[in-house]
Amino acid sequence: MDDLETYQGHDIQANLASATAIERAARDGGDIVLQLRARLVQADMTQRNGDRGGAAQVFLEVQRRAQDMQEPALLARSHFHLALTYSYLGDHAASLEHAIGAVELLDDQASPGLRLMYLIRLANALGDAGSIDAARERYLEAERLAISINDLTRRLLVLNNRAYTEFEAGELAAAAAVVERMRPVAAALGRDFLIVERDTIASIQIGLGEYAAAEQTLLSVTDSPLWYEVHDLAEATLTLAGAQRRLGALDRAQKSLDRARTLGEERELTGVRVRVMAEQAELYAAAGAFEQAFAEYKRYHAAGEELRSAQQEARAHTRQVMFETAQARNDAQRYREQALRDPLTGLCNRRYVDDHLPTAVALAAETRSPLTIALVDVDHFKRINDTFSHDTGDEVLVAVAHVLSSVQQTVSDSGFVARMGGEEFLVVLPGVAAGQAAGPLEALRRAIAGHRWTPLTGDLPVTVSIGATTTSGDDALTTLLADADRMLYAAKHAGRDRVMVLPRAA
Repeated sequence: MDDLETYQGHDIQANLASATAIERAARDGGDIVLQLRARLVQADMTQRNGDRGGAAQVFLEVQRRAQDMQEPALLARSHFHLALTYSYLGDHAASLEHAIGAVELLDDQASPGLRLMYLIRLANALGDAGSIDAARERYLEAERLAISINDLTRRLLVLNNRAYTEFEAGELAAAAAVVERMRPVAAALGRDFLIVERDTIASIQIGLGEYAAAEQTLLSVTDSPLWYEVHDLAEATLTLAGAQRRLGALDRAQKSLDRARTLGEERELTGVRVRVMAEQAELYAAAGAFEQAFAEYKRYHAAGEELRSAQQEARAHTRQVMFETAQARNDAQRYREQALRDPLTGLCNRRYVDDHLPTAVALAAETRSPLTIALVDVDHFKRINDTFSHDTGDEVLVAVAHVLSSVQQTVSDSGFVARMGGEEFLVVLPGVAAGQAAGPLEALRRAIAGHRWTPLTGDLPVTVSIGATTTSGDDALTTLLADADRMLYAAKHAGRDRVMVLPRAA
């Protein structure tokens, strides 16, 4: 999986097959993180095949699960892929944000190869955002890392990306200087430049007016085995045609352009096909065939508008998928929260208590830190309902819940208040020891008794009885709750509107 994540080839089907096999093995072995890593690679291959919406959906879902599982390396990987997705969408700010997030989440155990790839993506995102100086710093950092692990292949990858970024920024002299640094690295590797690298070099040479050199760079491109995808070959052949046209070799340019057109049509490379039309119009004009040039330019303009429309539609679709995925995630989170909340008071409910109280007790035992658990019951609540109405009783419960939460937060910000059912509440106060419990709980009791109840219950007072116990040992949860309930009964039996605490030995 490590090799697959840092693999620099573009054999989509082979990568997809490998990632699928890894996912299957990880599922059989019960390794969820490895499964999700494999799904990210699959989605990356899907994105390269053009289904960016489907890929984005997977990236966002894995990101959510990584957050839930608290897996920073997996979260970093999802950011890494989303940076490219947003780059495709033209949202350079979001792309940069995700690229930064990916690098920041890498830990010291991350492989140098993986860190290097993240730095390249960050540098590319910085370049797209117009921060060329910052991009250069990240490229240099990535190159130093490649040198430190003696990885010539990745060093050449860094340099090629930097050269193209300099070219895109209009920094032709800087781009050419980077190209000169690429040559000894390729020589040390013992291979010629790959087609993607040749295309970068030739584009820079054309920008510098070195048309003959650009043609020479790409002249053997159609015979070279050093290419990954037909898309690379089509792009390079189109660049070759442009160099030959500028050189005045119109026949050679037409031959190259025809080959680029054929590749674009065979593999349905719409962007290449449209650019072929633009180059054909230029070629007609260079040959003095101005009517044909004008006609071809009109075809190019119409096809360009159609392509832009299709791209906008594809981007809109991807954004919609991402929005729906995020919305579904937010809805799911809201539903989960609702399932753990009492609909009347907004407090945590019994289900929340069942999920979280055992953890709080276990943490207290593990850290030998104090914990106070208190049961709070509204005194003579049936009388309130019978005297006024159940609606008034509900309003009293809401007010009691608000007062309990307000006081609890001043005592222990890591604690919580829950409605156990009816008029009974649970207050959990981590960090409050046996000798400290009576004071905060007495403050709770006084706050309820001193609340302005007249608008709701007139002269009828509203008070609570509180029974509590404390622990910092290995007491069973059932024992703690039983003791708190016993103390609550004692408070009721002693006349209500009071606090009874049973300390427990540490």
